[in-house]
Amino acid sequence: MPKNFLTRGHSRSLTRTHKIAIAGVGTLGAAALAFSAAPGGGQTATAEAAAPAKVAYSSEPIKDAKAGVTDQLTSAGQKLAAIEAKQKAAAEAAAEKKAAAAKKAAARAAAEKKAAQERQAQETASRSATRLSVKQVSAKSYPDNLDGWIREALDIMKAKGIPGSYHGLHKNIMRESSGNPNAINNWDINAINGVPSKGLLQVIPPTFQTYHVPGTSWNIYDPVANITAAANYAADRYGTIDNVNSAY
Repeated sequence: MPKNFLTRGHSRSLTRTHKIAIAGVGTLGAAALAFSAAPGGGQTATAEAAAPAKVAYSSEPIKDAKAGVTDQLTSAGQKLAAIEAKQKAAAEAAAEKKAAAAKKAAARAAAEKKAAQERQAQETASRSATRLSVKQVSAKSYPDNLDGWIREALDIMKAKGIPGSYHGLHKNIMRESSGNPNAINNWDINAINGVPSKGLLQVIPPTFQTYHVPGTSWNIYDPVANITAAANYAADRYGTIDNVNSAY
């Protein structure tokens, strides 16, 4: 391009354009300059780049972001609550199931215990019936004479813990009544006092009543009742009927 293009006629225009461009850079801080020359008119055209658009600040996006986080937290809380509710329901169901099982087990144990008690009661009753039957079948019988009376009295004395022997009883009976169960003494001091001695071992009524052996007759003339009462009295006073060798 000819030198006069830079020095003639257009130098003022270029200088003004540069000033404008420099002022734009100083003012805006971010302008772009473009130079172009017009081929037909000999003028130079200067284009300025458009200033960047201003950034608009608003609170709306922040609100939207905050709302999104809140929604997420709410959703997470709801999910957690749902999980906890489900776990609680499962725990309650398990507890109810366990309680029902325990109740069922307790009922079963009670039923088994009751059945065992009933079986035991039946077995006890059966054993008692068997013992009673055996006792009835094996009940000892005694002859209705002096020997039989003494033997029966000895068995009762043994059961009651009253000492005495067949010999001790027999010798005293023969001395006192000669074996007569209806014997009565109407002449000794007891008779004079109104309480005569009676029976096989000549026992006065007050002594018979005091030393009467349960399970025997209250009839003083009953042979077994008379023998056992006399032996009981002799054991209390002399240690045993065997120690009695005279009137007592």
